[in-house]
Amino acid sequence: MKKRIVIIEGDGIGPEVIRQGKKILLCINNKFNHNFLYTEAIAGKLAIRKYNNPMPDDTIENCLKADAVLFGAIGDDKYDNYPIGMRPEDGLLRLRKKMRLFCNIRPIIGYENIHYSSNTINKPILPNVDFVIYRELSSGIYFGKKGRLKNGEIAYDYCMYSKDEIKEIGIMAFQAADARKKKLTLVDKANVLETSRLWREVIQKLALDYPHVQLECLYVDNASMKIIMNPIDFDVILSDNMFGDILSDEASILSGSLGMIPSASIGKNKKALFEPIHGSYPQAAGKNIANPLGCILSVSMMFHYFGLYKEQKLIENAVKNSINNNIITKDIVHPLEKYYSTEEVGNYIELYIKNH
Repeated sequence: MKKRIVIIEGDGIGPEVIRQGKKILLCINNKFNHNFLYTEAIAGKLAIRKYNNPMPDDTIENCLKADAVLFGAIGDDKYDNYPIGMRPEDGLLRLRKKMRLFCNIRPIIGYENIHYSSNTINKPILPNVDFVIYRELSSGIYFGKKGRLKNGEIAYDYCMYSKDEIKEIGIMAFQAADARKKKLTLVDKANVLETSRLWREVIQKLALDYPHVQLECLYVDNASMKIIMNPIDFDVILSDNMFGDILSDEASILSGSLGMIPSASIGKNKKALFEPIHGSYPQAAGKNIANPLGCILSVSMMFHYFGLYKEQKLIENAVKNSINNNIITKDIVHPLEKYYSTEEVGNYIELYIKNH
């Protein structure tokens, strides 16, 4: 198969985890005789230094021409006081908007051998955790008009959604639920927010087209508690941009670490971006301790998107084997056991793929 892939390392630990993701991409490419063409692009603080722009036009153009983008991480607290539009995170929001990425998919899996990392959770239920979060990605409060009034003493952020935006991701979530365990949970704050009331109206009407899928509606505060107390009750969770961002970060504890969670951002015109959900974690940058599994699993999600299911499954099996044999990084290892570096974990998974 021939595909063009743009690779963006980004900030902080981004370059370190991306190196392992590229390693797995190349390994799969060679093993299955694919023809993946790679283009490197820059974003984040390096782009600000070089172009005074966190997401240069050339980077966006390359991404728009690609079949997929593999993204590391973005963000640096040194730029927190930069004006809106000039911060590294603003660049990623711009890229998502330009690529018309409206659906962010984040799978939450419980891994048997790293339960001790989630030591606040009811351990016996963790092996059964298997749900996926569908987060609206291109609208809502993150993209609404924002600003300051009265010399900066009053701030505002507008949250807006249209019926079409909600319906678009709602269809994808219902289809996913119909192919899984046939349960969809809409998370909102419809007792307070008008946008949430519109979400309920649209999704409840859409549910009539999917009679085999059970629809449940939960307020976000109830859902956030239930994710911790009874996560096995979920199958597909659907939410708006901000709630989905927060809930998926919370749910990462069920997998042992934020570094474990991959994501796929799907857009119109067959555009897609794949990235681990962790941030740039600048305190760990350059120390070779970052967890690369979220990035590597994002590569597996890319292959699923390409329809390369054998390749996807091989990567997932390699990750599980790495965990089962305790070839894991510091964030998920038992305090009394040895941990491995970012590169060592990547090398182990690469070797597994070569030999299986």
